[in-house]
Amino acid sequence: MQELSIIQPQDITESAPTSLQLGEEYSAATYNIGFGAYTPEYSFFMDGGKSSWAASKESVLNTVEGASSLIAALDPDFALIQEIDLDATRSYHIDQYELLRKALPDYYSTFAVNYDSAFLAYPFTEPHGKSKSGLALFSRFPIARSMRRSFPISTSITKFFDLDRCYSVSRFPVENGKELVILTLHMSAYGNSDEIREGQILMLCEDMEREYSAGNYVICGGDFNHDLKALADDNMERESWAYPFPREKLPEHFEFCIDMLCGEERAQLWNSARNADMEYVPDLTYTVTLDGFIISDNIKCTAYENINTGYCYSDHDPVLLRFQLLD
Repeated sequence: MQELSIIQPQDITESAPTSLQLGEEYSAATYNIGFGAYTPEYSFFMDGGKSSWAASKESVLNTVEGASSLIAALDPDFALIQEIDLDATRSYHIDQYELLRKALPDYYSTFAVNYDSAFLAYPFTEPHGKSKSGLALFSRFPIARSMRRSFPISTSITKFFDLDRCYSVSRFPVENGKELVILTLHMSAYGNSDEIREGQILMLCEDMEREYSAGNYVICGGDFNHDLKALADDNMERESWAYPFPREKLPEHFEFCIDMLCGEERAQLWNSARNADMEYVPDLTYTVTLDGFIISDNIKCTAYENINTGYCYSDHDPVLLRFQLLD
């Protein structure tokens, strides 16, 4: 584990609450912002599309600022954000974490690096280049502590695209002396082996179970890179990389929020991600729900929504959870 730095808000008011209250409604959003590259017209070489870099520096600024404004408009108490470039060839070396902090000045934040490549010379016509990227948690409440946990990753050629996969574990005091523990994650994709996927899920589940056994409240959110709508035996047609998440691996007392919806609500839920093998064309481009939340049973899900922007600022759209901590 690696301890993460916590950045304070620009202005801290003395009257701001320092602990979470039982029965109060809070909100959490998760959003993969796609390193500022994914306008609706963008396709990515790793998905079978064309581009390795974002279209331009101006395009990156526009998409990250648009995504930041969207998060600010949702006004969540907690924002879990993935694919934030700190310094990368593909996004013209724009510090996207800084842009997000400027858009969310009243939030505490912490950042974990999950992709750090000195220089990737592929594809040869437009080398992906240097990348330093990661995931962040923004919070209206003081973060007591935040740690980075490394996922097991591939040792094959895919490791160059999947380096340093991780999740962060952040802690918040609750009025009853327990803690709310938020795990912010971005799991592996791009054809990784069953062994890698299973190893990541096992590690995650062990950490969630450990925190619950200690009496804490647990939220795990982010980009799971699994088809969260699909079940293993539903016989639905899907892309080869869109594996159903193995629900049977979840520890007792944990459930995906999407599974708390009735059948009609689940079916009507906007898909949180699009395939980037082509530009986004409604009713033609493959879409899937990769993003969401797992919560422990001492937390009540009061509302759950996938936000439909038409993939305006990323190949993902945000997911919004409203919840209460139970006594």
